[in-house]
Amino acid sequence: MHKLIDSDGRPRFGVFEDAVGDVNVADYRHRTPVGKRAGRLSTWAGFKQFQYFGVISDELMFGCALAHLRHTAIAFAYVYEPGRGMSVEHASRAPLGIGANLCTSPVRGRSRYRLGRLDTTFGYQDAPRRKSINLSMGTELRVDARFDESAAGFEPMSICTRIGRNGWVYAHKVAGVPVRGTVECRGRRFDLEALGAYAHHDFSAGYMRRETFWNWACFSGKATDGTEVGLNVSCGVNETSFSENCVWVDGKLTRVGLCHFEYDWDRPLEPWRITSEDGAVQIDFRAEGQHEERLQLGLVASDFKQIFGVFSGTLQLGDGRSVVIDGMRGFVEDQYAKW
Repeated sequence: MHKLIDSDGRPRFGVFEDAVGDVNVADYRHRTPVGKRAGRLSTWAGFKQFQYFGVISDELMFGCALAHLRHTAIAFAYVYEPGRGMSVEHASRAPLGIGANLCTSPVRGRSRYRLGRLDTTFGYQDAPRRKSINLSMGTELRVDARFDESAAGFEPMSICTRIGRNGWVYAHKVAGVPVRGTVECRGRRFDLEALGAYAHHDFSAGYMRRETFWNWACFSGKATDGTEVGLNVSCGVNETSFSENCVWVDGKLTRVGLCHFEYDWDRPLEPWRITSEDGAVQIDFRAEGQHEERLQLGLVASDFKQIFGVFSGTLQLGDGRSVVIDGMRGFVEDQYAKW
């Protein structure tokens, strides 16, 4: 596995067969949009990181995100139970990232956020390729979960794209992988393997646009024919020359075209329609609940909605197979950020 930044201080762009070994940002030669060498403050402040660990099952959906924006670190965690609603929901912000340390490798090391009653660690291990989360939030929530990315020859999504004139983003994503462990929520204990739960994971880092917007859709589970399926499609971020859009069927990755998200901005809990330009993705989403955050602090702003629900429709694979999705749980996102 190579490092992302080459010996000349430039990121390697493209679609990779596997994860990079390290997003070695210290070796990056950051420049201004007109080509001059960027100052130390600009180089430090421009680098952003985002990591997410999610669990999907018919009985429980869990998510935890860690983000380091240099001036602030952000974390949120939630447990959503279909039929019962949101059981736990918590968000935290750490000025200047105090209490937060995110690693720069999707395969080695650990990321930790510790502030107040929230203590979360994401673990990354290679050979075998495993990812884990350990989370403690007082007596409300405890999570000990892990999945094996290398099991049965799983093919991750790994990509680096240009962002604007002088930026870039590396992303490593996984969906449709069985997850083991436990979630303890307000005195109740859930065995994830017994629930038949699946994991999805996002590791993203780079010099993102100062002001950005995206939609994202993800689901994990079993299709009507019993195959294990995962979906990762988005619009607004990784689309310059290369696209992150893909589906997994029994761990094998199939790339799909650019995607269009049709929904009502003012009423995001109304139905969504998601289609790809090549016809491979044709799915509908019916919302059941959401986690949202809004922030407006002068130079910094955010309007974030992660909406839980069920997907139905079809996935057309390159070999001619058609995979039918009927009531599969997952989420969509509507995100605006100025950072």
